[in-house]
Amino acid sequence: MDTLGDLLRGIRADGALFGRAVLRGARKPEPARPAALTLVMVVRGEAHVTALGEVRTLRPGHAAVCTSVPYGLAAGDGGECELVTGAYQGEGSGGRRLLGALPPLLAVPGGAECLAIIELIAEEVAADRPGRQYVMDRMLDWLLACTLREWFDLPEARPPAWYRALGDDVVGPALCAMHEEPGRAWTVAALAARAQVSRAAFARRFADLVGRPPMAYLTEWRMTLAAELLAEPGATVAAVAGRVGYADGFGFSDAFKRIRGVTPSGYRASVVAGRAGAGASLRAAG
Repeated sequence: MDTLGDLLRGIRADGALFGRAVLRGARKPEPARPAALTLVMVVRGEAHVTALGEVRTLRPGHAAVCTSVPYGLAAGDGGECELVTGAYQGEGSGGRRLLGALPPLLAVPGGAECLAIIELIAEEVAADRPGRQYVMDRMLDWLLACTLREWFDLPEARPPAWYRALGDDVVGPALCAMHEEPGRAWTVAALAARAQVSRAAFARRFADLVGRPPMAYLTEWRMTLAAELLAEPGATVAAVAGRVGYADGFGFSDAFKRIRGVTPSGYRASVVAGRAGAGASLRAAG
């Protein structure tokens, strides 16, 4: 099971907003943006990133992630620094799950490999070449995945309860089964059999470690996948319902609205409208 891959499902830059700047001294905190997540990347010099009273120091190749909060930037040691920012314009279908796993501000040291990508992004921001936005979007996705992979391995990382529970001998196998086969007609008894414990013991341990009952967790995971599938071109509510384990669209629609706060058709309509608006903005900018 690729746990980080599951967290990143649906997170895909599409017309991400990029900036490149040379700082001398401090900059006032940026206002909160519609962007759910912003990467701050240092090309040269030293930068201090501040959010909600926390400060992280970044050097060339380092990256910080700010999640939906105002953040401040300052050059370190009274000098100057060059940095690049990349902001995701929305959560994406899976963004809610990822944001729930991250603190408001995190920072990860990066090596020569990360610095090379950051320098390429900086060059693309300054250039005006065909495919520029697409290239930057893909590099931003790559850098986000690498940054989060490194962060989850740090001792100070605070991963969500379900992420930690993957290492448990009882809960881990059941979580893997739900993630690998979300459309299967799982029951608590079937999951307990995977864990090789009694139904009662499994349900109790799962709730203790994950913070919610097994079936509630499964429903949330299915709706995360459903949101991603609904965003695909040509998707229908009935087809998506079947892929995430629902025999009919009515039960699926009820569950989706309960978890996501909107009907599947309403969610799909908002995704289509958002894409149309983003496309119009890009055409106007071009």
